[in-house]
Amino acid sequence: MTVTDSTRVKLSCRNVWKVYGDNPTSWFTSKDNPANPADLAERIRTCGSIPAAADVSFDVNVGEIFVIMGLSGSGKSTVVRCLSRLVEPTHGEVILDGENLLEKNRKQLIDIRRHKMGMVFQSFGLLPHLTVAENIAFPLRLQGLSKTEQRERAARVIELVGLEGRESSFPRQLSGGQQQRVGIARSLAVEPELWLLDEPFSALDPLIRRQMQDEFLRIQSALKKSIVFITHDFLEALRIADRMMIMRDGMVVQIGTPAELIVNPADDYVAEFTSDVPLVRVLLAGDVMQTGHTVSDDMPRVASTTTVEAILPELATHEGGVAVSDGGNIVGVVTPGSVISALAREAASRESQSAELASRGIAAQS
Repeated sequence: MTVTDSTRVKLSCRNVWKVYGDNPTSWFTSKDNPANPADLAERIRTCGSIPAAADVSFDVNVGEIFVIMGLSGSGKSTVVRCLSRLVEPTHGEVILDGENLLEKNRKQLIDIRRHKMGMVFQSFGLLPHLTVAENIAFPLRLQGLSKTEQRERAARVIELVGLEGRESSFPRQLSGGQQQRVGIARSLAVEPELWLLDEPFSALDPLIRRQMQDEFLRIQSALKKSIVFITHDFLEALRIADRMMIMRDGMVVQIGTPAELIVNPADDYVAEFTSDVPLVRVLLAGDVMQTGHTVSDDMPRVASTTTVEAILPELATHEGGVAVSDGGNIVGVVTPGSVISALAREAASRESQSAELASRGIAAQS
């Protein structure tokens, strides 16, 4: 988990629609938002158009990693492109630092992209005739920075992503993971306030992907960017997300922390995404601790936001338990018994929710 400022919103996506088809703006004859977005989306489909994004709303806080998930065709990539206006929204607002990006002219938008936004996509998009250092410095050249400043910034991010010694290499001489690091370094070189990443690791082998996730989290711990991250992999989202949003058919299904989505899925679609996630990777020390226990001096200390998975090795060697702290104060103790009780309780809750969702589906079909 990153340290976020939940009191400050960096980016706000408000009632954003993207409709493909003939005269898409005719569906929005006023600035008022449609009273029933689901009905409107269905009417749009019936008339042969495509609501790729339908009434999408969410906020991204300062320093937050906000993950958007969904199956192919759910609208997640359309949404992230609407945020940068690489795709023009049909309706709605995109507010960055209190300003509506949809009201910016082309020159203003280019300036925002060059100075406030960093974008990384699945396709690395490296220029084959430029070296690593030259690829990274390319957007700085477009900004008009001096060659000295270009070199200094490029050197900083090259060190940050662990590419020292490869500055003079060309893309063809790099592995897939190294090429992705160049793409990440290039987007960071402009020192963006908002970082948009669309499935940046999905083309990598599993081991390299895991390493890049580690690298990404290390970079975020140092830079504390406001991030929108697109993925279709729930385990990847579980590792990196502060909060996440799940989409289906262009619409938002549920927004919450990974734990909230797993423990309280909004419907069977969300439950299916989360069904294979081990509870020990989701539950936190604060969720499984007990109060009233005596805390001994030799007890290990963990933060209340530490996952149960991370605590298990400590419990294996300290059967008396692990002390849980919050804001510097001891608030409880995690014991093997408290973990087992919590896991049993949540497992039973999952089964109950699955049965309820299944019964809803049967009722809807009858």
